[in-house]
Amino acid sequence: MRRTGLAGVSLAALMACASQAQARDDAQPSLADLRQLSIEDLANVQVTSVSKTAEPVSAAPAAIYVINSQAISRSGADSLANVLRLAPNLQVAASDSQTYAITARGFNESTSTANKLQVLIDGRTVYTPLFSGVFWDVQNVLLEDVDRIEVISGPGGALWGANAVNGVINVTSRSAADTQGGLFAANGGDTWQGVRGRYGGMAGGAAWRVYAMYDQRGPSLRPSGNEARDENDLLQGGFRTDWGAGPDRFTLQGDAYAGSTEKPPGGLVGPSVSGGNLLGRWIHGAEGGGAFEAQAYYDTATRTVSSRVRAKVDTIDLDLRYSLPAMGAQTFTFGGGYRVSDDDFRPGPGTAFLVPGSRRLQWGNVYLQDEIAFSDSLRLTLGLKLEHNSYTGWEYMPTARIAWRPSDTVLLWGAVSRAVRTPSRFDRDLNSFVLGGGPDFQAERLVSYELGYRGRPVGPISLSVSLFYNDYDDLRTLERTPVTFLPFTVQNGREGHTYGLEAWADYAVTDRWRLSAGVSTLHKDLKLKPGSLDIGGAALTGNDPDYQAQLRSSLDLGERVSLDVDLRSVASLPSPAIPSYVEADARLAWRYSDRGELSISGANLLDEAHLEFLNTSIPRRLIRRSFTIGLRQVF
Repeated sequence: MRRTGLAGVSLAALMACASQAQARDDAQPSLADLRQLSIEDLANVQVTSVSKTAEPVSAAPAAIYVINSQAISRSGADSLANVLRLAPNLQVAASDSQTYAITARGFNESTSTANKLQVLIDGRTVYTPLFSGVFWDVQNVLLEDVDRIEVISGPGGALWGANAVNGVINVTSRSAADTQGGLFAANGGDTWQGVRGRYGGMAGGAAWRVYAMYDQRGPSLRPSGNEARDENDLLQGGFRTDWGAGPDRFTLQGDAYAGSTEKPPGGLVGPSVSGGNLLGRWIHGAEGGGAFEAQAYYDTATRTVSSRVRAKVDTIDLDLRYSLPAMGAQTFTFGGGYRVSDDDFRPGPGTAFLVPGSRRLQWGNVYLQDEIAFSDSLRLTLGLKLEHNSYTGWEYMPTARIAWRPSDTVLLWGAVSRAVRTPSRFDRDLNSFVLGGGPDFQAERLVSYELGYRGRPVGPISLSVSLFYNDYDDLRTLERTPVTFLPFTVQNGREGHTYGLEAWADYAVTDRWRLSAGVSTLHKDLKLKPGSLDIGGAALTGNDPDYQAQLRSSLDLGERVSLDVDLRSVASLPSPAIPSYVEADARLAWRYSDRGELSISGANLLDEAHLEFLNTSIPRRLIRRSFTIGLRQVF
């Protein structure tokens, strides 16, 4: 693998940027400023994922949890996937050192990655059309530049389209104007070594920044206790620039990455990944309120599984949105979009293949949202998205959300929504002697019913509770062929419902100590339709825990020292069977100056190694205990 060579070059470049920035930035926030927000501040954090317009989280009629930059900084997490463990309304499980299964409200399939979750990074959709899931190993954002992560559990199809079935994750970075000057950070430990840096400035009225990062991740463990050969590295860099005055604002940003995994014994080439993206956005503020937004991006991703198996996907996406000024009690938002994806899949000898090997998929959509304010305390939001895809044609995704504020500190809300997951390439076009895609496979469908409460029952305590009932139809099954038994084909042979509760709370014990807790439950009642010959069983309905709970303590030990401890408990998984577990993470940090910090972090402290998830395409791997020393300096 690429090791000290790339790390040394990256480190030298980042130190050079740091030395140039040291004398020039007064706008860069100091590490001492990265403290927990007050309960009131948390309630007023602006979010956009519920209605595509900015609103305080305390007024958003959805089960939304916000991971802010302070929580990210204090978590000690080494990747975006591990940061998402902070969200109590997500199920996050690691299969090995780089593969994660992440979902909301269930359906973390053991045969692939969860496929009912919409994930966006700065407005760019990152799920792959090959199987409608996310390759989390390449979603490697610079965490120090993330402003917030909005996590919605529940459908969001009326705004975000197909795949926003059980939830939406929206990662938003800070503007270039907020990241002036320099940043250098390095981490070293038994399973993670990384170096990263960023430098920002001004040019001709435009704010800009560039960044680079390099990570090496150590192997997971085999059940025997020996190290697996899944050690991997990733090099990534990119830029962002923001400019504009008056009603017009512009953003241009891009990223590029390349990485590899340890070469298997006797293998000619080890697994590798590479890709990049370029995104542009224009926002025009209209007189009297309202705004027009246009966004376009290009994304390319290549994944080589071995010397003979390779998949490449190129995507172009255009999205337009216009929010009209309020007209009396009503505020309208409408828009549309178009996305086209070209893929090329090269199979290996004896592996499954796609027919055709290359295909162009297209999606087009229009949507309309009407927010009706009956009074200062009662509002109704109606939305509808019509989306056309290459496989099933037109799909419709409506929603109705009502929000009532009986007091300044209480929000009661309810929602009824319909969402779909449209077929992927693997659903329709997979082909082998044993397994074939279903040429008639249709979209999986959901009708969801939700009720929620968000408020401050006591001054220092904030609380969010949501109940959901999800009614599914046309869920994916793997059907045997009558008489001949083979091949198995993908069909829509399952239906049923799920229900559960999600709750989380923050308690400001003192000005220096905060406790956060969360719990979620899930009950599934799914059955085969009459005539189904499914052989996939529970593996296709998700390997999900009945409950999970977490407790987080964030404590400032004086002005310069902070201690954060996370405790999580996850119930057993049914198929394949995985025992329940309890784990703890901790981070101790010392701010040796207003702009510098040293830290030591430990992950999975309660066991030497434990099993979290089993993907049937990956051998059984244990997630190990790890320790990391970190340095972070801003200039």
